[in-house]
Amino acid sequence: MKTIDELLAEGVSGKRVFVRADLNVPLDGGTITDDGRIRAVLPTVKALVDAGAKVVVASHLGRPKGAPDPAFSLAPAASRLGELLDGPVAFASDTVGESAKATVAGLADGQVAVLENLRFNAGETSKDDAERGAFADELAALADVYVGDGFGAVHRKHASVYDLPARLPHYAGYLIATEVGVLKKLTEDVQRPYVVALGGAKVSDKLAVIDQLLGKADRLLIGGGMAYTFLKAKGYEIGTSLLQADQVPAVKEYIERAEKSGVELVLPVDVLVSTEFPDLKAKAPTHPTTVAADAVPADQQGLDIGPQTGTLYASKLADAATVFWNGPMGVFEHPDYAEGTRAVAQALVDSKGFSVVGGGDSAAAVRTLGFDENAFGHISTGGGASLEYLEGKTLPGLAALED
Repeated sequence: MKTIDELLAEGVSGKRVFVRADLNVPLDGGTITDDGRIRAVLPTVKALVDAGAKVVVASHLGRPKGAPDPAFSLAPAASRLGELLDGPVAFASDTVGESAKATVAGLADGQVAVLENLRFNAGETSKDDAERGAFADELAALADVYVGDGFGAVHRKHASVYDLPARLPHYAGYLIATEVGVLKKLTEDVQRPYVVALGGAKVSDKLAVIDQLLGKADRLLIGGGMAYTFLKAKGYEIGTSLLQADQVPAVKEYIERAEKSGVELVLPVDVLVSTEFPDLKAKAPTHPTTVAADAVPADQQGLDIGPQTGTLYASKLADAATVFWNGPMGVFEHPDYAEGTRAVAQALVDSKGFSVVGGGDSAAAVRTLGFDENAFGHISTGGGASLEYLEGKTLPGLAALED
């Protein structure tokens, strides 16, 4: 895999460089609530700008249905990128149409343009190779060189991620190079004890990675909504908590495998419960109660790990040499249910080991809760991509960058 440093050494002045970024930022209306993914691509964009390239940045945002949708416009991301670069960023109102062609043609050396949301074109996500290829051909006409730096999308077989690199000289940007280097530390020659904390809503999203980690990790800490399927598999009363009943048999098998393989599988010992899900916009107090993890009242649901569990998980993370954390421990967006996630984040900060926050909601949580990003070993920009890498899958976007 060639890197951007090799591209810069070859010279890019005057060349049109297509940067596949991940600007899939959360929006509240037209306001960006977390610009972490935009900041993550800055080193690559700045290096190309300083070298005199004409930089064409492209990304997806959200899941539009293959047609323009103002709710998913990349205009706010383009504006924020300009602020962070402290310079003008042109914005094309389409992906490969007249606006895109004119915007790219108008770039001078060292200038930047952002194309509109790639998923406004059905070819980007099409399962038909010919349709994806046709869109990739149109994108390739806008550039001379391809730089892949959208790590959060490398697990997708999409036109701009998988097909376009085959049509242009291709290189890995700084972000992808960093992410792959970090993930190798989690899969090759891992420093032990190796502790993995998994949270989030659905246990089904994490089963494949749990399957792999049962042979690699020393401890697995389970929290978030997925914990209640584990607690149900243990025969506990979980009230109206989130449950994937169809996954209970698989979870029972994993619990048994953990015991046999000597992997310490740690579940909540207490949880915060309420009769209803909190309003995440109003954030009015909900007055939750704390109950034992095996005794959730029938009319209540668990919304965060309890204080005893937070202390327990912190103790299980204290001696870790390597930590991977993916998924919040509760509904961290509401202050009543943020303390479990805060406890795990603080434990990572306090740990002397190498800590990786695995993207998505976990990355948003550490920023929302006010943690210094530099206090962690690495904060990934791609939760799904990180998990699939740890599962041992071949990621299309990484395979496409290989020579």
